[in-house]
Amino acid sequence: MNNLPGTNSRRLYFANSAYRDSKYVVFGVPYDKTCTFRKGTRYGPSGIRDATANFESHMFEYKLDLIDINVHDAGDLDVGDATPGEMVEHVNRFSKKIIADGKFPILLGGEHSVSPGCATAFDDIAVLGIDAHADYYEEYDYDKNNHACAMRRMVDKFGEDRVLWVGVRSIGKEECECYPRILDSLAIMKNGIEWAIAEIDKRLPNGKIYISLDIDGIDPAYAPGTGTPVPFGLTSLDVKRIIDHLAPRLVGFDVVEVSPPLDRGITTNLAAYFVMEAIAVTHIAGLKKASR
Repeated sequence: MNNLPGTNSRRLYFANSAYRDSKYVVFGVPYDKTCTFRKGTRYGPSGIRDATANFESHMFEYKLDLIDINVHDAGDLDVGDATPGEMVEHVNRFSKKIIADGKFPILLGGEHSVSPGCATAFDDIAVLGIDAHADYYEEYDYDKNNHACAMRRMVDKFGEDRVLWVGVRSIGKEECECYPRILDSLAIMKNGIEWAIAEIDKRLPNGKIYISLDIDGIDPAYAPGTGTPVPFGLTSLDVKRIIDHLAPRLVGFDVVEVSPPLDRGITTNLAAYFVMEAIAVTHIAGLKKASR
């Protein structure tokens, strides 16, 4: 499989495997047409890729070197001129190919409207979103594929009992009236991250999980480079704990809403490390499962 036509030739620095040999396939969706406050997330994929060069490929916590894991960077989808609906369809088609080939998709956004295209390419999974916003509008600005509708589109596919949003602290009246399933950040701060992890297990019991990480789910003190920052969010370590805990169940991952023009490298570095973390912990979980 060839690299996709895209907006840049950058690659994750540790991604050195051909598609056919890879377990993990990383691809970017540089898109921000429905951003409702500050644009710039179309530069997210290239910013995240560049940031990976800041880190050692050796993950000392796990005694694991990412260079030894089969990771393929397929480049960016060419969606710059696409409508939101066309973009989602493009992401969905490519994601289905990755999944059918038995690989683990990792999507680099781009705004949150890109995520449903990848998540809904799966069947019979649950989705955990980490986000400051509920993203539960039926449509926004007359478009059902707006980034403010991401959770709603996933619920359309999987049902309310298989989608959970964590870290929410900004939710519209219309969204509240629809009763989206959320764990708000204030409750997590009050009760602790262990409580939140127990609640995730309770509300999304068993089965495979896709994590969609909107970087604004993390407090802007840790992740300021995003289009719609909201105070009183999760810490970066909170999110790490969630990813690590769910590693044995993960089948896909995305990180979205990173806006390098609004950043000084803080947010892109954090997003890059979350990609590295997701690869490392799911790889280890897979080794443990294979050894049983």
